Amino acid sequence: MKAVIRSIVHATPEVRILELAAADGGALPSYEPGAHLDVTLPGGITRQYSLCCAVPSPERYRIAVKREPESRGGSSWLHDVAAEGAQIEIGTPRNAFALVDEAPSHLLFAGGIGITPVLSMAHALARRAVPFRLAVFARAAGLVPFADELEGPELRPFSSVHCALGPEETGERIDALLAAAPDGTHVYACGPAAFMDAVTTRAVARFGADAVHTESFGAPAPAAGDRPFVLRLLQSGREVAVPADRSALACLQDAGVDIESSCEVGVCGTCLTRVRGGEADHRDSYLTTAERAGCFLPCVSRARTLVLEIDL
Repeated sequence: MKAVIRSIVHATPEVRILELAAADGGALPSYEPGAHLDVTLPGGITRQYSLCCAVPSPERYRIAVKREPESRGGSSWLHDVAAEGAQIEIGTPRNAFALVDEAPSHLLFAGGIGITPVLSMAHALARRAVPFRLAVFARAAGLVPFADELEGPELRPFSSVHCALGPEETGERIDALLAAAPDGTHVYACGPAAFMDAVTTRAVARFGADAVHTESFGAPAPAAGDRPFVLRLLQSGREVAVPADRSALACLQDAGVDIESSCEVGVCGTCLTRVRGGEADHRDSYLTTAERAGCFLPCVSRARTLVLEIDL
């Protein structure tokens, strides 16, 4: 649907907050905290941005966009070209990072711009009077988006901000927050890859994998244990080699395979591909457990077997 940019606020030197409304003045689709939507810009570039409204409204959406030094066209356009009154195309909100309603307590971790999906979760939990804590980590105090809301009466009693910490001190803060959380807590984390690794490793050890939920805004860095594998394309009979330091999607594209893609970080599902043989190593934030039995996202996921047979 067509949306119009109603307002633009410079939240930090790196982050712009955009308020969107339906171009025809109609109601926007509803969504739950943690949801994101596709934003298609002039030129056909599609990117995903989390909805971060304090209170969901059918009259407006709010997104925050960080300027990325190596932007592929999304953040640079929204920072350098977009203006109030400009129209863009948006999709229906989707959510692969939802709150678990049955959880007795929630612990939210946000690293940098990773605050965007987590912020709407925090506001929702505060309104529902559900026990939670929000921990925000940033490189500097002046780079914390939505600092005014974190200091506001609704969130301040439940929030802490941690700035300019090295890896060791960051780990110590995470350990302390996890240790203080009651049994049964569900943990949610969004942020850069290194931050996510630090949180998830510790959170899984404390509460178990089923209680840890993540969303990433960047493609995962190659892991030390990553190994090469081969994609066997069953429709064409071709085989495509995937080195340890490259994504399956990039190798398929280099080989001239026609495959749609968008986010390239495992959150949108555009590149979803059916797996017919072998075992995938899932690293996305999109597929359900049931879907992972027969599909994978080649933009971020790899293979546990030497050969992965796919329906391409």
